This record gives sequence, C-alpha cells and structure tokens, in this order.
Amino acid sequence: MLLPRIFATVPNYPILDNPVWYVIREDLDAIFDQQPKDNINFSEDYYLPIGTSPSFTDYKIKINPDKFFGKHSAILGNTGSGKSCTFASIIQSLFNFKYNGRLLQSAHFVVFDTNGEYKQAFMGTKEVPYAKLKEVNPFHIDKDGLKVPFWFMNFADFDYLFTPTAGTQTPIFKRALSLSKNQSSSIIKRNIPQTYISKLEIIRNECLANDFKIKNTIYSELEEFTNEFSSLDTDFDKNNIVSLLQKLCGEKSKLSKNGAYVNGSVSSKVLSEFSENIEKELSTYNQTIRSQETAEERNIDLPIFFNFKELIDRFFEEAIIEQENTGNKLREFVSTLRLRLQSYLGDERLCQPLMMYQTVEIENSLAKFIAFILGDFCKVYSQDDDDVFTLFYNNNTKTDIPKKVSQVTIIDMSLLPFDVLETITGLIGRLILEFTSRFSEEERGKMPIVIALEEAQNYIPERNRGDKESISKKVFERIAREGRKYGISLLISSQRPSELSKTVLSQCNSFVVHRLQNPDDQTYVRQLVSAANNDILQQLPILPQQHAIIMGDAVRTPVQVRMNTANPKPNSNNPKFIENWLKNPSDAFPAYKDIAKAWEKGEKINTNNKE
Repeated sequence: MLLPRIFATVPNYPILDNPVWYVIREDLDAIFDQQPKDNINFSEDYYLPIGTSPSFTDYKIKINPDKFFGKHSAILGNTGSGKSCTFASIIQSLFNFKYNGRLLQSAHFVVFDTNGEYKQAFMGTKEVPYAKLKEVNPFHIDKDGLKVPFWFMNFADFDYLFTPTAGTQTPIFKRALSLSKNQSSSIIKRNIPQTYISKLEIIRNECLANDFKIKNTIYSELEEFTNEFSSLDTDFDKNNIVSLLQKLCGEKSKLSKNGAYVNGSVSSKVLSEFSENIEKELSTYNQTIRSQETAEERNIDLPIFFNFKELIDRFFEEAIIEQENTGNKLREFVSTLRLRLQSYLGDERLCQPLMMYQTVEIENSLAKFIAFILGDFCKVYSQDDDDVFTLFYNNNTKTDIPKKVSQVTIIDMSLLPFDVLETITGLIGRLILEFTSRFSEEERGKMPIVIALEEAQNYIPERNRGDKESISKKVFERIAREGRKYGISLLISSQRPSELSKTVLSQCNSFVVHRLQNPDDQTYVRQLVSAANNDILQQLPILPQQHAIIMGDAVRTPVQVRMNTANPKPNSNNPKFIENWLKNPSDAFPAYKDIAKAWEKGEKINTNNKE
C-alpha cells in the first residue's frame, strides 16, 4: 500500500467549518517512515532509527544521516539529562545499521573527549564489550599519544598562546619565528642591522643640508663607521655603499679642528653625489628586503620544523640585532616574552603536549600526524619508523586486529592543561580543514569527516575569556562556515547553549535538545529553531532523562524521542549515593597515595577494566 506523503509545513490554514480527520495508523506509518524499502535513497529518506516515540511506542524515530551530519548538528541539555549517551548512541547506531545490506567501512569521526568518557563507549569493557569493535576499530589517543607538534602552529597560534604586546614584542617575535622557520631555506638572508641603515639615512640628510653637521660627522665619526660597516657579516652586496662612504671620507683632508669647531669646506659635488647615490642604494636594499620578507611571511604560517630552544636562544637575538637602534631598550622590552617562552619550555605539562622538546625533525611529520588523528595511520605506517606517532600506534593497536582504518578517533583531553587546551584543539581543527581543502576538485567531499566537540563551551565560547578572541573559536567558526564544502561536519554537545558561539550554532541545521531548565537557554533554543512550535518547546524543562526533542533538517518534523540506550555506555553514569554509602568502608579505597603520586606526575590511575 502506498503511504500518503507528509509535509512538515502548512500551505493553507483551515477556516471555520472545515472538516477534521483523526490521525490513523497509515498516517503514523508515513509520519514515522515505517514503510520498508528495498533500496534506501541516502540523500532523501529518513531511515536511521535513533530512538522511539514516547507517545507511540511501536514507532521508531528515524533521521537522515546525510542531513544530520552534512549541515552540522548540536546536542544540548542540562547535565544528567542524557547528552553523553545520546552522543554515543547516535554514532553507535550508524555502525549498527545495514545500508542496503552493507556496513560502514570508511567513516571518520574525531571526538574531542573533554572528560575522558568515550573510550568505554567505543572500546567497551570486559563486562560490556562493544559488539562492533573489529568493524569500527576505534583508536584512543590518551595523554601519552596526544603530541601536537608546535611547528605546525601558524603565527596566529603563537600569538594567542604567548600573547606578545602589539607595539614592540610582536614584530620581534614574528621576525624571530620567520628566521627560525626559514633557517634551512635558500630564501633567508642576513640583513644589514637597522642601526646602520638609520645612520646612513642620517648622513644622507646631513649631506643634503650641507651645514656644520656633515663636517662634524666626516671629521669625527665617518671613518670609524665606514670600517664597521664594511666588516658587517651580511648576505647583501655592500661594495657600492662602502665605496660611497670611502669617497666621502676623503673629504676629511680638507677639514681641521680648532677647539670644538671643525673648520674648512667640503665639495658640494661629493655631498650631492653621495646623497643621490646612497638614496638609490637604500631604495634597492629596501625593495630586496620587502621581497625577502614577503617570501618569509609566506613561510611563517607553513608547518616547517624548527628548534624551539634555538628560537629563544639564537633567533630572538638575531631579530633584536637587526632592529636594534636604541641601545639595550629593545632587548629589555622583549625580555618578558622570552621568559614566557622559556617557562613553557621548562614546564613539562605545557612542553610535552606541544613537543617543544623536539630537536630533530621527524620525517613526514605532517602526513603522519594528520593520518594519526583521522584514523588512517595504517596508510602511512612503516614498522621501521621510531617516531612518537608510530611508537604509540604500535603499542595501542591490538595484535588480533589487522592494521586497518580506525573509523572513530577518541582524543582524551581530560588531562590536558587548560593553558594549551584551546591552542591544541584549534590547531587540530585547522589542520583537518586545511588538509581537506587541498584535495583536488574531483576529490573534494569524498572523505567526509565529523569533528565531535563534547562539552563544546570549552572550545567555542561566545564570550572571550581574556583580551583576545579564542583561537579554537575562530577555527571552528570557520569550519562551521566553510567545512561543508570540504566534507567536514561539526557535532557539538553542550549544557549551556546560550554560552556557545552564535556563529557556530546558527550554522547548525539539526538539534537534539534534552531537558533545559535555564530560562536563557530555553529562550535561545526557541530563537534558533523556528520550525518547532511553542507547544513542543514548552516540554524542554520537564523532559525525563534520555528523552529529547529532535528538530531540523535531519527529521521529517520536530518530534519528541526516547533515545536508544548506548551500548556500551560512556563513562558518565550518575553516582549511586545510597548504594555506595551502605557499603562497609575499605582501607584500600580510595588509594590516596597512589592517586596523589600519579597526580604529581600529571597522570591519573586507570581503574577501568581492560577491554
């Protein structure tokens, strides 16, 4: 039997005396997409069951995954309302479903696991094994594996992390980074220090004025300056400038000194020729410098390896020497920034995650890192390599599972210091976006990736926590705007929607909303979702646990749903107060000393059962 077509809109409003029909089973079958199909149209059909209707318990609520992930989605709700289980359940449902008889083989989920909950959901435990473990082949990156090379950072990342002052420190920092990243490049040249350029400009101006100042300079200073200038170690041809200076020095023989005054006269022709020719030489030099700096500016944002310690000890000093024209003042102005960089290098909590200790370049580090994060490390793996990514992969890949694509990558952020959390999260997001944006037009969108942000308020806050805009917020707002073109989708989860980036949420086209009791959050969700009527949204503050309202492009119409139970569940169960309080006290629990020792090392004790 052909079911009626269902439209979620009202083309014509009823008038008085219009007939009214009861909803019959055939209508419900159409509303809930119950008619079986031999072949699913992945673009148009609503076919993936994610839960059941609380009102009509025989009916499953179905979504269209392409619409759910293709246009970004959000899971919202108070703590304890079931967000984590919904987050896991939807992804598990994707891997449980047979798509015209086939299972997913090449999915790419990257989960930013803020609280360390999702390893259990996708790897299981001895008591509750994950049924699709071999098919999904999840890859869990913990504190030991979460190493994000600092040399992948662009200048915006460095600027956000180390916060140089705009006036003095930023130009020196930028130049030092440029020198660091270009040290092995044929582009980099050693400039003439700015002090000497400034002095040449002063001499030129004195020649133009042709007064007592140029006579004093020629008689007292010029010879020493010329010798210093000619001995400079630079990569620029100084011969013409040296010749001009030496010719000007020749005028000293026409001068004599009587007390504080220099007597005699110098050739106006020599002064005129010097000022004219030095102007040309300085112009040529400045054009060369601008050309060089343009080339170097391109490199400063490229993922080129350099030694972080050399940046502090060597290249900062070189950048200062190039610009120095006020004695030691410049060095004093940037000293606090250098101390800040040094403090990061000396703090293992901050140094280790960003690999600031690395002094030797890792071969193919960019390719390995991106494949590592996207679950494709098997495609770049070589058993002969001994870099940090290969070693972690070897130690954390089960021997009974052949090296294959990991369809879910879980990045455990729970022990990452807050100081680097946004920098690392934003850096990973940006690298994924820039990687996919470099695909050819024919390949674009053929590697769909879902970036899942759990506790998203940590990564995309609407309000900035300091003077600068969050670097991770900038990245994920860009992904929200541009990611769809490259096959990147955001799945965000948060308990405070009103505190999330409005730019990101406005780009989300599907919402799963659990219980929300904060009036600001309720109002904000009502403004976001125009498709849902007020009656259904009034249920938000009273929804039971595991119940939600799903609305947007992914469903045929806004509807309340009891979400499928995640199996296994994330490690986010509510504490059982009375049951635990009834137990006899144990001397072995909690293990105060063991926990404290691990804490002091920046670690935590893994009490989960091994899967």
